[in-house]
Amino acid sequence: MPVNQFPRRALPARFRRTRVLIIGCGDVGQRIARDLLQGQAATTRQHGPRVLALTSSAESAQALQQQGIFPLRGNLDDVGSLRRLRGIAQRVVHMAPPPSHGVQDVRTANLVRVLRQGTLPSSMVYGSTTGVYGDCGGAWVEEVRAVQPSTDRARRRVDAEQRLLRFGKESGLRLQILRIPGIYAPDREGGTPHTRLLKGLPVLQAADDVFTNHIHADDLARIALAALWRGKPQRIYHASDDTQLRMGDYFDLAADLYGLPRPQRVSRQQAQQTLPPMMLSFMGESRRLRNARIQQELRVQLRYPTVREGLQPKKSGDQRP
Repeated sequence: MPVNQFPRRALPARFRRTRVLIIGCGDVGQRIARDLLQGQAATTRQHGPRVLALTSSAESAQALQQQGIFPLRGNLDDVGSLRRLRGIAQRVVHMAPPPSHGVQDVRTANLVRVLRQGTLPSSMVYGSTTGVYGDCGGAWVEEVRAVQPSTDRARRRVDAEQRLLRFGKESGLRLQILRIPGIYAPDREGGTPHTRLLKGLPVLQAADDVFTNHIHADDLARIALAALWRGKPQRIYHASDDTQLRMGDYFDLAADLYGLPRPQRVSRQQAQQTLPPMMLSFMGESRRLRNARIQQELRVQLRYPTVREGLQPKKSGDQRP
């Protein structure tokens, strides 16, 4: 009889520990693992959750091991390499991005195909994007709003969401989708506007500006764990803070905090002549996210409720992010 078919109380202690599998253990995934491992210190390592992570490289595997994370070699682009994931964990956090082309997320399709073949996890969290809504003209957006992706990047996320929601409904898996806005943190690579401000890149003038949404990487990790344990079945959550700023005002705030010049304001037409397409794409969508669900249902109290707290230099007089 396979190990995962024994009654849990009949298993040795090392198998009774809850196993949490992180798919896509990059910056945010490692913050999730850190919170899990620090939390188990309050109990004991013998009884706290065991953290596993999928990785495709030996170098990453070694780095994960040094953090107390058990690495599993595999690649979401190769379904045959994922067989080890069948029935291996009671809870799964899926933070891996889709491929960089097409309108379907074949990586998530491969993951679902493998998970179906083993004992199902009890809950799963998927990290999606608020880009699935497209441009909302600055309107307030709740999780029940219909998706209307305007880019292939967002269409791939919609494809992943729909696959996972079907999987959860058909199998009884408790699935939560986090729709995530811009992630920032001073200790995250490229995680603050500091470098962009140093380059002197312009922002949109007030008449053309768009609303932007944010979440600190540490708060995102805490939201993901709260959803993993307390989220409702087949539920969507906005993993967003309380900030209500247009993009230009966000960069002005950051410039003031860092003691740097505020960026130049330009028209949308001027921006199209000077800014790269990827940056322009984020300036083409405007929305404000309601985040009541994470506070009321998941009972998350944000450590950084707005970007002002999250971007504030840690030491007096230190202007670096």
